[in-house]
Amino acid sequence: MLKLKDIISIRDLEKKDIKLILKVARKMESIARGEKTSNVLEGKVLGMMFYEPSTRTRLSFEAAMKRLGGKVIGFSEVRTSSTMKGENLADTARTVAQYSDAIVIRHELEGSARYVADLVEVPVINAGDGAGQHPTQTLLDLYTIKRTFGKINGLHVAILGDLKYGRTVHSLAHALAMFNVKMSFVSPPELKMPEDIIEDLKNFEVEINETSNLNEVIDDIDVLYVTRIQKERFPDPQEYSRIKGAYNIDAKTLEGKDLIVMHPLPRVDEISYEVDNLPCAKYFKQAFYGVPVRMAILKLLIK
Repeated sequence: MLKLKDIISIRDLEKKDIKLILKVARKMESIARGEKTSNVLEGKVLGMMFYEPSTRTRLSFEAAMKRLGGKVIGFSEVRTSSTMKGENLADTARTVAQYSDAIVIRHELEGSARYVADLVEVPVINAGDGAGQHPTQTLLDLYTIKRTFGKINGLHVAILGDLKYGRTVHSLAHALAMFNVKMSFVSPPELKMPEDIIEDLKNFEVEINETSNLNEVIDDIDVLYVTRIQKERFPDPQEYSRIKGAYNIDAKTLEGKDLIVMHPLPRVDEISYEVDNLPCAKYFKQAFYGVPVRMAILKLLIK
């Protein structure tokens, strides 16, 4: 059983919690593909509060709930909510909680999901809070690795791109450390992994390498996890213009390499479209895996 009431940060989960979610997700795959049906959440309602744009996270949560026989309500952009009339986050959350058995929230402010979880009685799932955490993305990332290699322990994962502002990689690095995974962080100097996260990872005694040159590590890695340079997180547009396009993964980059390529999506120019048809490209399969993983989370949280 999952003892947590909410899924706010990957740091709230123990290794046994992660393993349970991944185990249940595996059982959900056939339902996620439509090969089997389930009504385990029939009569339950999921409330969606999306203050920031989302494609994969929002739609996969909706698909997950409906595949389990439940229903979905909520809003996918601020202009369709009473926020446009001046309603604050607390009042909106309390209202949505009256209509729902669980809430999924994405908000631009770090800490917003935990704030809402402290206000309402129903379970709250963090779908991304600013540059903070994105725990369900991390869980589907781990699931993708596990489904590909049959294990997570002992692999070498390189995380490339925007490591400073990327909430996805902040959560992922912490989770990988639980599985004794060697990590290489590849980024421009201006977008290095924050020092507080590096210090946190040292507590796990995992091997960490930081570099700006992918060629230094690419021959030794099992997973290349690529992220985009996030324009919306940059306080200075000129800084973004100078750094964007720092990396581009194409077929030549991957030639002769024994690895898989992952990406949380959306991409901009960091992975060439020619990579899509290569056997190593796993990012669209990764997007699908978001459905069974989020099905597992909903099944375990909603009573």
